[in-house]
Amino acid sequence: MLYRQVLRPLLFKFGGADPEDAHERTMWALSRLANRPRLREALVGFNARACPTEVFGLKFPNPVGLAAGMDKDGRALHAWPSLGFGFIEVGTVTWRPQPGNPRPRLYRLPASEALINRMGFNNRGAISLAARLADLEPLPVPLGISLGKSKVTPLEDAVGDYLASLRVLHEFGDYFAVNVSSPNTPGLRGLQDAGQLRTLLTALREEGGRLASTSPGAPAKVKPLLVKIAPDLTEHAIAEVLEVCGEVGVDGLIATNTTLSRDGLAETDRPRGVEPGGLSGRPLGARARAVVAFAHRETGGKLPIIGVGGIDTPDAAARMFDAGASLVQLYTGFIYHGPSLPRRIALDARDRS
Repeated sequence: MLYRQVLRPLLFKFGGADPEDAHERTMWALSRLANRPRLREALVGFNARACPTEVFGLKFPNPVGLAAGMDKDGRALHAWPSLGFGFIEVGTVTWRPQPGNPRPRLYRLPASEALINRMGFNNRGAISLAARLADLEPLPVPLGISLGKSKVTPLEDAVGDYLASLRVLHEFGDYFAVNVSSPNTPGLRGLQDAGQLRTLLTALREEGGRLASTSPGAPAKVKPLLVKIAPDLTEHAIAEVLEVCGEVGVDGLIATNTTLSRDGLAETDRPRGVEPGGLSGRPLGARARAVVAFAHRETGGKLPIIGVGGIDTPDAAARMFDAGASLVQLYTGFIYHGPSLPRRIALDARDRS
């Protein structure tokens, strides 16, 4: 309540006319928290193991994660568990550093509790992230790394681009997410086509096995590989993706990325809704749950799913779990509802279990 009535209005007002400025201020503050262990411990006030669960061979202290996009370059990784997150996904990271699309590229739609972004995978690159993670103390929760294609890399060379990132980051991630579904990198969603996806995932799976076998202390278990899909795919296209996942031995699905649809926007947000980019937040919730439910049915519940999209309350998270998600991730809901949200969802999941 304090966040929504006092802190959020101040952040939105004084964070700058561009919402990305508010994001940068928040990340700066969280990066300072991440570097102060005593302060982090004082702020926790929460049993991080409120609802422990094991998914694709990893143990999660609770099923609520931070979605990729919030902390692209891993600037505040030790702060997120203090806020109640049971796992963190960093990135999306690309092999080559890139500035992303021109600003402004992030827009609030407050009546709909939604965002439109066309960030374009702005990040410092895989080598920079690897250097940061090498200096980091071990995290108390699993770390996922979201991999994307560099904008300057032609689509026909995408496999090599993803593989280069995987090689330098492999030792640091607990799982790897293959982002082929952002609407903000030209041509990227074409990698969801069954043929191209099969080639990409096969190469990543084989390289992951090789890296695991040659790592110190080998033989080591191959690290889980997940695929993040778009909510705009038809059921037929989703079924093809799931078939490829089964053939290659993918460990999980992340459903979903942002949408190009503008369904469900409040009337007052429609003028801003014409901005190009991916929509996230409450209007995406129903579609994200539908994709999760379809994937859960198609795979007979055998493929673990991370549900993401429109999760802004414990009830919304519960509906995602009921649809078939094993874990959930937050981004836009966290921005609109504040730092208590992951804890409230984790405690509610514990009470429902």
